[in-house]
Amino acid sequence: MYAFSVNGKPVQFEGEDKKLLRFLRENLNLTGTKDGCSEGACGTCTVLVDGVKMKACAIPLSRLEGKAVTTIEGLSEREQAVYAHCFAEAGAVQCGYCTPGMIISAKSLLDKNPDPSLDDVKKAIKGNICRCTGYKKIEEAILMAATYFRENLSVPDHQEEPRLDKRYQRVDAKIKALGKGLYTDDFRISGLLHAKAVRSAHPRARVLCIDSSEAEKHPDFVRILTSKDVPHNIIGHIKQDWPVFIPVGEITRYTGDAICLVVGKDPETLEKLASLVTVSYEVLPPVLTMQEALKDDAPHLHEGGNVLSAEHIKRGDVDAAIKKAKHVITRTYTTPYTEHAFMEPECAVALPEGKDGVLVHTSGQSIYDEQHEISHMLQLPPEKVHCHSMLVGGGFGGKEDMSVQHHAALAAWILKQPVKVKLSRQESLTVHPKRHPMEMKLTTACDEQGRITAMRAIIDANTGAYASLGGPVLQRACTHASGPYNFQNFEVYGRAIYTNLVPAGAFRGFGVTQSCFAVEANLNLLADELGMDYYEIRRLNALKPGDTMPNGQIAGEDTGIVECLEAVKEAYYSSPRAGIACGFKNSGLGVGFPDTGRCILSVEQGKVHIRTSAACMGQGVATVCTQMLGQTCSLGADQIIVEDPDTRRTPDSGTSTASRQSVFTGEAVRRAALKLKDALQTNALSDLEGQEFSGEYTSITDPINSKKEHPVSHVAYSYSAQVVILDEQGRMEKVVAACDVGQVVNHQALTGQVEGGVVMGLGFGLTEDFPIKDGQLDVKYGTLGLLRATDVPPLEVKLVEGPGKHSIAYGVKGVGELTTIPTAPACQNAYYRYDGKFRTSLPLEETPYRKKKQ
Repeated sequence: MYAFSVNGKPVQFEGEDKKLLRFLRENLNLTGTKDGCSEGACGTCTVLVDGVKMKACAIPLSRLEGKAVTTIEGLSEREQAVYAHCFAEAGAVQCGYCTPGMIISAKSLLDKNPDPSLDDVKKAIKGNICRCTGYKKIEEAILMAATYFRENLSVPDHQEEPRLDKRYQRVDAKIKALGKGLYTDDFRISGLLHAKAVRSAHPRARVLCIDSSEAEKHPDFVRILTSKDVPHNIIGHIKQDWPVFIPVGEITRYTGDAICLVVGKDPETLEKLASLVTVSYEVLPPVLTMQEALKDDAPHLHEGGNVLSAEHIKRGDVDAAIKKAKHVITRTYTTPYTEHAFMEPECAVALPEGKDGVLVHTSGQSIYDEQHEISHMLQLPPEKVHCHSMLVGGGFGGKEDMSVQHHAALAAWILKQPVKVKLSRQESLTVHPKRHPMEMKLTTACDEQGRITAMRAIIDANTGAYASLGGPVLQRACTHASGPYNFQNFEVYGRAIYTNLVPAGAFRGFGVTQSCFAVEANLNLLADELGMDYYEIRRLNALKPGDTMPNGQIAGEDTGIVECLEAVKEAYYSSPRAGIACGFKNSGLGVGFPDTGRCILSVEQGKVHIRTSAACMGQGVATVCTQMLGQTCSLGADQIIVEDPDTRRTPDSGTSTASRQSVFTGEAVRRAALKLKDALQTNALSDLEGQEFSGEYTSITDPINSKKEHPVSHVAYSYSAQVVILDEQGRMEKVVAACDVGQVVNHQALTGQVEGGVVMGLGFGLTEDFPIKDGQLDVKYGTLGLLRATDVPPLEVKLVEGPGKHSIAYGVKGVGELTTIPTAPACQNAYYRYDGKFRTSLPLEETPYRKKKQ
């Protein structure tokens, strides 16, 4: 028997020794302590044991005899009020999955040191990773909480009304901060079964036999599901090429392919059950590089060959312009796989619903995409597949594909019982699509004054085993290979290539992070040839309103890259070790794809319900919608409720990708709100009980190779210029990021998005990698190279606007992806100025953050 106390209450446990994290969550239902990695690396499960900060995933119950455990639920009423307010007010909560662990680390510090320095705070949260915020707002929240406790300040019981251009606390901040918000793994239901996929041990092998006889002898065994149990075994986000399970006789395409699904009664024995399933293989030589995949004698990984998609974009006469140019630079650049490393591993809970239907609780980026793929797999009409989104603990593009949702739905549909499928952190690393590795050969030409005259790019993207979002990612890498610059001769060839590696798909920046690195680095070499500084060559070529962009679109009055450059000018010239880069990013799918945002406002019990399927992975779309509605109808915060995305209640607002939700769903909310506003002219809100007001916005754009003189590729673009300053030892001293994102909606959320995006970009540029050896992962969560609070330099955010605003959603433009894009090339330029070494691959080598590969 194990006896100790949890949050002041004595507990006794007579079962087998287990980790404290499992006991807290499964036995005591204290779900505020989160399971981020179960490896002691991420800090989401931080608790206090006799006042000492510890990772609950690493402590067995046998070490707790007579000790006192404190979790987020065990904070005093005063502590809860202060921490919730300070974290909400500072904007320190985005996806929220790391926040309870951060607060416990903060309590550990403040209980001992009531007046900490910023360095004290950074050190206190060094063991807690956040992928959303960039840590700055968390540090500010902890320092604010210290002041509240030290000076015994009263917590305000009100906040600003929801209007645009305000400091406004996120609508979900406080419940997330205190661990009261529910993520999918927090869902509790009686009779819940648990399932786990048995995955391929080889990147390419023929499955000869699946033997589950030993697993079936285990008392917790319920069922094994194989491809024979799946009504339609092939799914996929856009292109259907990804098997639900690899059938016997067929060939795996990467280490991680699902072979079968084992369903059991107890999550504690699930790993054992899966290990008892024996899969026999005929191991085949894998195709591990793009060069191998393109050989004439390479095996075809998919019907039709190893090229998923190809793009050719051409405007003007590039050959003639290059021949005439005064200076021409050609270089080849490479970028690696990188991992999203969102804090919440993938999880889904599915239940039978109605006659032959299924209800799936998920944490993905679009409930309607999930409904589409699951209904396709089960061969059911969409209305039979009911998808509901719980809170989402980060995504960054990594939760657009099916990972667990379809397996949970299949098992629940067949067994007519509720089933949970949850990936371990290592499974998550193995399974879901990553950022595309790319090889890019770029030629940039300019005249004697330094004006860009032409650019040609050849871009190969390793899309891995399956399509995922490989086609659209390649398109964005190609369309944005011009950079935010004004020239007219532009040609890009691009290919997305299948290999036997982990799939690559959507990732914050969506291909533009990769091509921007090449574009900006080449520009630095042109400046060298001209004897021009790196700021001036960008300022000279920057797009201005009315210019024709290299894709032919006329730059709108909201184009603000010049303003971004002006905002970082002083920072750039403040140090000889300052590096600069520019970037831009579209809002919305664009290039002719149908793209619609939708919203229903319904008046229910005297409140206005905002109903939209827009997924919030931390970016704060529910708060944006609240402020849009408040601005339009002059409503108060207490009059507005934002509902969870649910296919029965909320209309399809498209996936949370392409920095689109603030623009598209924001505009849909505005349009619905205008109808409500009209009704409120002659009615009190109570008089409108039961009424609904719908809003819809669809963008009209032209295809990628439109023959129009001035096509509209995207409805809006946002812009950024960033400066990375190094100290004399070559470590980061400061980062300044100027962003044109149009109309400011929420100051804390906006600057927090910028800070988080910049820190993710610093990781991409300096520390993060995803090594794969012979087709097998050679990495764990703790070795990904994720930056911690003590690694991040001071961040300064400058918000600017172009000369005008576009007309959609009050002029809002997307920020989620933009801020990650120019950071890595700014680092490259800084190190080039620091030591004269011109680096052409990421993460940058021979820096204090990463030594040269042996």
